[in-house]
Amino acid sequence: MLNYWLLGLAMMLVIEGMLPFVLPELWRETFRKLVTLSDGQLRFGGLTAMLVGLLLLYWIK
Repeated sequence: MLNYWLLGLAMMLVIEGMLPFVLPELWRETFRKLVTLSDGQLRFGGLTAMLVGLLLLYWIK
């Protein structure tokens, strides 16, 4: 079970690192825009990401 968690963490880090490595200016601009969002907008984005992740996990398993 721990191996699956570590595999998931490793994959997340690889995917998260791709954008700043390949397109650093776009990554920087994206963060500039994220800073201007309200707390509610950030929470909605986080909730959406979690739900999509859960649906993908359900679909895979």
